[in-house]
Amino acid sequence: MKGIMKKIISTLVITTITMMCALPAMAQRGRVSPHETVSAVIGGNRVTVTYGRPYTKDSRSGAARKIWGGLVPYGQPWRMGADEATILLTQKAIEIGGKTIPAGAYTLYMNPSETGTSQLVFSSALGGWGIPVDTKHDVAQVDLTKESLDTPLDQFVMAVSSNSSGGLIKLSWENTAYSVAFTNAK
Repeated sequence: MKGIMKKIISTLVITTITMMCALPAMAQRGRVSPHETVSAVIGGNRVTVTYGRPYTKDSRSGAARKIWGGLVPYGQPWRMGADEATILLTQKAIEIGGKTIPAGAYTLYMNPSETGTSQLVFSSALGGWGIPVDTKHDVAQVDLTKESLDTPLDQFVMAVSSNSSGGLIKLSWENTAYSVAFTNAK
C-alpha cells in the first residue's frame, strides 16, 4: 500500500510540474508582470510557490496605485499575484492553521479583510487564470497574521522559508505583509 501511495504521489508531482511548466508558456502572451518560483525544503518536504509579481505602479500609465483596499479590494477574493493563478506544490502533507493539506498542487488565493482577519485559501481547482470561479474546490481556508512593513515594497513578493518550528508562507506588498506558519503533517 505504501509503495502504491508513493507512485501516486510521484505521478501527481510529475504531472503538476509538467503542467506548471506548460501553463506559463501558453499564457505568456497575456502576461504583464514577471513571474517567480520560490521554494524551501522543510524537514525533507519541498514546498514550492509559483506566482506573478505585479508592481505598485500601473504597467501602462506608470501611475502609483493604492494596493490594499484599492487594487486589492477588501472583502473580495484576490489571486495573490498577477496573470495565471498562484500555485503551491507540496511533496508531503502539511499542517497549516489547524488544517491538513494533503501532498499535491493547489491554487492559492486570499480573502483580504480591512478590519478582520484575512485568510489564505487552498483550492484543488488548477490551471485557471486568477482565482477559481467555484469555491466548491476549496480544500481549506486559514487565518493570516498581518504586519506593517517599515519599508514599502514596489513589487509583490512571496516567500517560503523555514522557521524554528517548521515553515512559513509570507506575502508582502506596498506597506503590509501577511504570513502563516506550517509544519509537516505527522
